[in-house]
Amino acid sequence: MDLSEWRKKVDELDRKLTALLNERAAAVVEIGRLKRNTSLPIYEPDRERAVLDNVKRSSTGPLAERDLAQIYERIMDVMRSIQKHEIVPGPAAEMQGAIPELPAGTPKLEIRGIATERRKR
Repeated sequence: MDLSEWRKKVDELDRKLTALLNERAAAVVEIGRLKRNTSLPIYEPDRERAVLDNVKRSSTGPLAERDLAQIYERIMDVMRSIQKHEIVPGPAAEMQGAIPELPAGTPKLEIRGIATERRKR
């Protein structure tokens, strides 16, 4: 195969990987819901070690175990983030209390940049 054919193959593999990662993320969302309902922690180091061991055992190369571990550590980090968003109620609830209401009559801060200061001179 020439370069363009190899690139087409990589593009097709990327589409398959994307579909599989989204399927994995959907499963993680469901796991996050179960964790929320049973008050289990998001981060489970023993489970993550088991995932890495499973991936390493199933690999036939050419990726080195170290490289697979790095890839999967990142995948698990993203998936953990997905679970956090699943366990914490939606964005509106996350924003409630994020910026406390100021008491009535509290002066507002004025933020000036360098450009604002120059214009006033």
